[in-house]
Amino acid sequence: MRIGLYPGTFDPITLGHTDIIRRACALVDRLVIGVAINTGKGPLFTLEERVAMVESECAKLAAETGTEIVAHPFQNLLIDCAHDVGAQIIIRGLRAVTDFEYEYQMVGMNRAMDDSVETVFLMAEARYQAIASKLVKEIAKLGGDVSKFVPEDVRGQLLDKIK
Repeated sequence: MRIGLYPGTFDPITLGHTDIIRRACALVDRLVIGVAINTGKGPLFTLEERVAMVESECAKLAAETGTEIVAHPFQNLLIDCAHDVGAQIIIRGLRAVTDFEYEYQMVGMNRAMDDSVETVFLMAEARYQAIASKLVKEIAKLGGDVSKFVPEDVRGQLLDKIK
């Protein structure tokens, strides 16, 4: 069984994330969405809220793709999380060259710790390349329309949260 790990903070999960998840399902039999606790980033949503959003959106994607998708909160090293869930593949989404530079360094470090875990980069679809959770939150806080950036259920939760 091919198990993939797609890690992130998912604060909140965006259409860019769901695009990568949908496409990653074609590569693995089981996809674990690693929801990073990452209190250093000062998430807007609690870990429980982020996991619930991921689970809700992934239930739809699992039904659509036929791939088992599960959410897994983590706060340890990414490579250790991969070991914990039995992942042979780490999935990373790229939007721009700046993402690649950071990710390239991460791959090198992860490979030094365990070269049996492969990292696969998926480029975001062009229409999703500008989407970043940080920008989505800022747009929502300033009263802008985020419906083009997040799933409808997530939009409602985001608007409730910033009120």
